[in-house]
Amino acid sequence: EVQLVESGGGLVQPGGSLRLSCAASGFTFSSTGMNWVRQAPGKGLEWVSGINNGGSVTRYADSVKGRFTISRDNAKNTLYLQMNSLKPEDTAVYYCRYGLKKGQGTQVTVSS
Repeated sequence: EVQLVESGGGLVQPGGSLRLSCAASGFTFSSTGMNWVRQAPGKGLEWVSGINNGGSVTRYADSVKGRFTISRDNAKNTLYLQMNSLKPEDTAVYYCRYGLKKGQGTQVTVSS
């Protein structure tokens, strides 16, 4: 069974940083690309970033480019999202996604 468990969210002031993690199991993590998506209050899912299976190719939404960095550790079956220079508009529940599967999410709140 595919399991995705996100962690690392929290409350941070504008300009702050957070590092999200996603522990994956139930599939061959090292063989597949992964994505981060987010859902802000009252809005639909928004794609944030993606990475290929080996970690050599990354892509970002324009809204986070230059501030967020996606990475992965295939030995640990873990996906990461380093978020810097956070803005109030980054407030959302963040999910890692494998195909159409996603975990329970982790809340990120950016507020002073």
